[in-house]
Amino acid sequence: MTPLAIVFMLLAMLIIWGGLTVAIVFLAKHPLEDDDAPAGRPGPSRAPRR
Repeated sequence: MTPLAIVFMLLAMLIIWGGLTVAIVFLAKHPLEDDDAPAGRPGPSRAPRR
């Protein structure tokens, strides 16, 4: 492989894995609410996001 191809491969890998890492950290800090929760079960007390 040429050095330019290796640079582009590393850049693409950084973008993909970096995006995955950012998504995991975001979901860990802001978990999705469970839409299938039964009515009697207490849920989060904050207002839904818009």
